[in-house]
Amino acid sequence: MSRIADAPSIEELNEQFADSSIAARFALIEEQFGGEVIASTSAGAQAVVMLHLLSKHAPRIPIIFIDTGYHFPETYRYLDQLTARMTLNIEVYNPAMTAARQEALNGKLWEQGEEGLQKYGLINKVEPMNRALTEHRASAWISGLRRSQSQDRGALGFFTRQARTTKIHPILDWCDDDVENYIYLHSLPRHPLLERGYVSIGDWHSTSPLEAGKRAEDTRFGGVKRECGLHEESQLADYQI
Repeated sequence: MSRIADAPSIEELNEQFADSSIAARFALIEEQFGGEVIASTSAGAQAVVMLHLLSKHAPRIPIIFIDTGYHFPETYRYLDQLTARMTLNIEVYNPAMTAARQEALNGKLWEQGEEGLQKYGLINKVEPMNRALTEHRASAWISGLRRSQSQDRGALGFFTRQARTTKIHPILDWCDDDVENYIYLHSLPRHPLLERGYVSIGDWHSTSPLEAGKRAEDTRFGGVKRECGLHEESQLADYQI
């Protein structure tokens, strides 16, 4: 939480967010956390919405892009396109261990079941994000998670605690139509892989196009899991986000 002594509780913040406009939500974030907040982006399928909102309402907030070394080429080019168009304070963080070294020592972790995926998440996502939070001395972290994205996210609150960090989800209650309407209203560019049937975009080796009879969350990690590690409490044993 914020260091302000009389700061409202998580429950009180959730209540204030529930009936607030998006502008009021960002104003509340600034009021409560000031310079102690950072954001993150995957530059994925719908990330343009949160990036545009940050550009409009909080352009000075650092936005962390974790470069695992395994993003699609289209993702790298897309983020460059968005950065050129908007006022975005993007900071790129890389894992401490290079992709080449990881594969030499561990093989292809994404092919080693749930245990391999957990280790992959810790090395490539959790460790660099934890480093970003530490280096920025951030007590709060803005994420673009939405309840409608998966069953696991359905019970999330606008504000949650994840170890030492307050997680903030400004568009948690937005449905897919809200996202699409916002993109259309502001004429925002879409991720190029959407045209090829991708609906949830992460690393190239763990992302597949949507097929008939599948849910969007089944297109990540072969359906073994949905989260990459950043938003899982089980991933916090080694790195305290």
